[in-house]
Amino acid sequence: MLTEKEMELSPLFRDISYEEYRRMMDCFQAVQRSFRADDLMYDFAAPGGGSSTVGIVERGEASLIRIDEDGVSTVLEELGPGSVFGKNLAFSATGGDSLEVVCRTDCDVIFIDYFHILKRCERACSHHSILVQNMLRLIADKAQRLSERVDVLSRRSIREKLLCYFRQLSEKAGGPTFTLPFSLSVLADYIATDRSAMMRELKRLREEEIIRTEGRKVTLCG
Repeated sequence: MLTEKEMELSPLFRDISYEEYRRMMDCFQAVQRSFRADDLMYDFAAPGGGSSTVGIVERGEASLIRIDEDGVSTVLEELGPGSVFGKNLAFSATGGDSLEVVCRTDCDVIFIDYFHILKRCERACSHHSILVQNMLRLIADKAQRLSERVDVLSRRSIREKLLCYFRQLSEKAGGPTFTLPFSLSVLADYIATDRSAMMRELKRLREEEIIRTEGRKVTLCG
């Protein structure tokens, strides 16, 4: 269970009191599980596919990863506290591709049957309706992030992909300096390119004074 302070920061439970949250977890027959870093948290291709289950990240960070027929992995989405995932929410595997949610750090996750969220509460609880509204808002946010990702991947060169993504982060930060949300290895997966080639391009961008870097902190210079 989330603490009261953690719940206040969760976008899924926005405008829901802690007492209402505790009652919902019991009503929804929520199951909490803990995972270690690098654990496979959720496999979309597993028997049954977990198709009726929604996962809610309580603590920790994870990644939604697509693995193609050649074994090449691509990060589709980064998941942090308050993030939701599940086969019924967004993304689907096609052909020989597989989808997995893998822990980047130790994680605590709540799993709820999707039916319990959609089913109209017999008592017509207002907090149940609020939860559904919050869920729809999160799905809309997922669609926005997917649109941004498509914009990055549509660029032809590694340089164009990097600069497109850096501009997105700069706009969100409200200035030229921002912090990468993940490591350089994950960044290479995110822009779907070879890590060594990406590192060479980052070096060129620094040498040409297009960017400055300090660890995961990046500044656009022009």
